[in-house]
Amino acid sequence: MDNDFNKYNEAAEMLKILAHPVRLCIVKGLLENGGCNVSHMQECLGAPQSTISQHLQKLRSAGIVTGSRNGLEIKYTVSDERVKVLLPILFSKN
Repeated sequence: MDNDFNKYNEAAEMLKILAHPVRLCIVKGLLENGGCNVSHMQECLGAPQSTISQHLQKLRSAGIVTGSRNGLEIKYTVSDERVKVLLPILFSKN
């Protein structure tokens, strides 16, 4: 066994951030659509913009998503390669 708990703590923190249904839905939608803005997420989720922004802040702080600005619009995409691999496995039908 490997007792380097730093890497386990990092993985556990990422999983904690993802362990919320709304954040999972946001990340899954971003992966499926290649990214989108808050307005699109708001339409899909039927949640207030402030709620979505709070979840995006947690995802950004963890380095899971990034936003790129184009004028007034910010397009969010998944930036963590581990999440890009993990989510399809979580939602596979096997």
